[in-house]
Amino acid sequence: MADVTIRAENLAKVYRSGESELAIFRGLQLAVQKGESLALTGESGAGKSTLLHLLGALDSPSDGAVYYGSTDVTHLQDAELAVFRNQTIGFVWQSHHLLPEFTALENAAMPLIIRRSSPADARDKARKILEEVGLGARLEHQPGELSGGERQRCAFARALVTEPACVLADEPTGNLDTHTADEVFEVMLRLSVSHGTAFVIVTHDADLAARAERVLELQDGLLRPRAA
Repeated sequence: MADVTIRAENLAKVYRSGESELAIFRGLQLAVQKGESLALTGESGAGKSTLLHLLGALDSPSDGAVYYGSTDVTHLQDAELAVFRNQTIGFVWQSHHLLPEFTALENAAMPLIIRRSSPADARDKARKILEEVGLGARLEHQPGELSGGERQRCAFARALVTEPACVLADEPTGNLDTHTADEVFEVMLRLSVSHGTAFVIVTHDADLAARAERVLELQDGLLRPRAA
């Protein structure tokens, strides 16, 4: 288990209203290895984003637990969770959520600034990761001056700047055209390997998903290897 970055055990998410209940999943099991790229697929409404939120400790399960190494994040208090997420998990969403008044360099450095790293160290690390994603010439550009693909690359740089154990990405190429999505996905997979960071990617794009090391489909509350 030493190489397992994330482990979900008997995970359940059930929504209740009066006497009725809606079970998104029960007894779900998942293990993500260090440096692994894992694509999660499934029909709309299957619970992919719900699962990602639970893995990212952004929501609490109805039952079960999520472990990062030996840490059970389901039992951390809010203040502990905030610190843990900053140190251990990177997030990328369909919308980049970059701060429009800041440059690419400042946006990528933001998690380190929140961590109270020195400004010089934060900028240095942000510059290096932006160069890795191909934005070395765009450091001082604000999001409005970047293309859609460039904005999403900046979002990936921001997610990776803290050297997290895992990056969770929810439809990260959903707002991009096919060619740009392909380029961004390739950058993401390359960074997973070069940084030894686990990537868990929710995507509706079967062709992109197939390029990940492993593909699981969420169906009827269970994760199954996707049929070829």
